[in-house]
Amino acid sequence: MNAIMTKFDIDTAEHRTPKWEGLSEIDQAIRDNRVMEYRIKKSWADPWGRKLTIAVFLILAIFASFILYWDVLKG
Repeated sequence: MNAIMTKFDIDTAEHRTPKWEGLSEIDQAIRDNRVMEYRIKKSWADPWGRKLTIAVFLILAIFASFILYWDVLKG
């Protein structure tokens, strides 16, 4: 049995890399420089993330309307 691989054997051998299904999407996002868009889409797809996002924006809108009322209309 010949245990030495020649350069030809190495070049023609099939190199199978494991498919990382979950990480390929992140890798593509990094390559396209759109990591923030990827994070927002993933967060919006998650039910808890969506509820948290809506709650935060609702609290910010209530706070902004309170400041507007207190300073402009009442002041």
